[in-house]
Amino acid sequence: MGDRVLTLPNLISFVRLVGVPIFLYLFLVVEADVAAIVVLAVGGTSDWVDGWIARRLGQVSRLGELLDPLADRLYILATLLAFTAREVVPWQFTGALLARELLLLVSLGVLRRYGYGPPPVHYVGKTATFLLLAAFPILLLADAAPGIGTAAGAIGWGLAWWGLVLYWVAGAMYVVQASRLVRRMRARRAEAAA
Repeated sequence: MGDRVLTLPNLISFVRLVGVPIFLYLFLVVEADVAAIVVLAVGGTSDWVDGWIARRLGQVSRLGELLDPLADRLYILATLLAFTAREVVPWQFTGALLARELLLLVSLGVLRRYGYGPPPVHYVGKTATFLLLAAFPILLLADAAPGIGTAAGAIGWGLAWWGLVLYWVAGAMYVVQASRLVRRMRARRAEAAA
């Protein structure tokens, strides 16, 4: 793994990060829903592009491993809060996703206390993120275009609920992984003290 910063995958991740405030501005301030859908769709569909390019071009970097999940989480958080504010999704759905993020934040704090960084991204978490990032523009489309709202709503909510379930499954996997690392570190410390 390289420590290069100026790579094509990192540039894509930076562009995805810039898309978050643009989406919020379009959706909440000027209420340009069609433009917001486009920004959200580009941000969501480009999620896999940076990783694919990094592996394909041999440009996997530590910065990229941090930027990609950061962009994913910021897109999900910003979209959830904006959608909740405009009543596209109910607050209970938002609360369920935010509770999972809080659980992971606590786990990350415990890991850092024992000298570990964030655990590697798991394919279940990537799948959940993909489903959620695919669901959000479709849910917004269902809200903005009443003529296709029923079909788009069914597809969007199907993706959203599967994404939520897999998001929690991945969260549980990360917590189990973190608890194993902490137990291992405690055992090592106990052996060293003995």
